[in-house]
Amino acid sequence: MRGANKSKASYKKIRFCAEQAAKDGLQYFWVDTCCIDKKNNTELSKAINSMFRWYQSAAKCYVYLPDVSIHDARINDQPFEQIWQPAFQKSRWFTRGWTLQELLAPKNVEFFASEGQRLGDKKGLAEEIHQITEIAVNALHGSPLSEFSVEARMSWAKERRTKEEEDAAYSLLGIFDVSMPLIYGEGREKAMKRLWEEIDKTETYQCPFEHRQGTASKHSLKSCR
Repeated sequence: MRGANKSKASYKKIRFCAEQAAKDGLQYFWVDTCCIDKKNNTELSKAINSMFRWYQSAAKCYVYLPDVSIHDARINDQPFEQIWQPAFQKSRWFTRGWTLQELLAPKNVEFFASEGQRLGDKKGLAEEIHQITEIAVNALHGSPLSEFSVEARMSWAKERRTKEEEDAAYSLLGIFDVSMPLIYGEGREKAMKRLWEEIDKTETYQCPFEHRQGTASKHSLKSCR
């Protein structure tokens, strides 16, 4: 990290991952923000289409939450969980499109406060995460995503946001176990349409939601066969 601005939040996250991986006896760690050359379209496309599998193969996935602090726990008589859980429930991490696969793909997902304090893992916090995201507890415990309907899986993403509009579709490729080329600039509507076409190839008895300005309307999955 020579020459890096060490005051940046991204550097703090990378440094945390390096330190935590060392504590856990892991030789390597991977962070998408610095390990993917987004200017290389071939590398970016391969990474996005492979990322879900990479997360599945990871020994651990660390979720570093810069907006969740335990600072007040040191000066407050409240139980430890009562200090950080309100901020945990409101964390921006649960509103981002790309983090859905980071939550569901790995077998072991561990959450950490901004100070580096471990808060728990996704199985131990499954009920809390279910309340925040409406994701089925069984999915958080590791049940295959193919056991959940297309409608259910799509509903888990409906409130999430992405910086690039096309990523609303691209971030779901692994959730539905499909692959497709990335065409940044095509817009959300076309990206979602292509995603549904790929999903429809794998789903025998279901067809796409109606599209409403490039988004799947809630609870509008049609029976078409």
